[in-house]
Amino acid sequence: MNLGLLRSSIEEKAELDFARSGGPGGQNVNKVNSKAIARIRLSEVLGLSAAEAAMAAERLAGRLTTSGELVVRSDEERDQGRNRAAALARLFSMIAGAARLPKQRKATRPTRASRERRLSSKRSRSESKALRRKPSDA
Repeated sequence: MNLGLLRSSIEEKAELDFARSGGPGGQNVNKVNSKAIARIRLSEVLGLSAAEAAMAAERLAGRLTTSGELVVRSDEERDQGRNRAAALARLFSMIAGAARLPKQRKATRPTRASRERRLSSKRSRSESKALRRKPSDA
């Protein structure tokens, strides 16, 4: 994953819309479009390998629109520029996090101590169950 290319492609290709935001702000809240709405098609994002792109599409499937766009809104700040930066940062972190491939597991042998712990717990379990049985007439 090329994070620099990913970030720059998101900043270039993301479509930004602005709307009026709710919350505090006094008279200003009724005049200024400070809420940022960022949308991007996952197919247009550069910087991901084919496997990473497929993983991101699979993990973000519930958040994609019918046209395959990922939409993020930000209205925490009272300033349009900061909301724009927050929306783009959220897009980047969502895509980068979803595209991360799981590490390959290296097969290892169990340690001697772990084998002994397993066997001792099996023995103690067996003894507790043996105590529940009726004594045999031998």
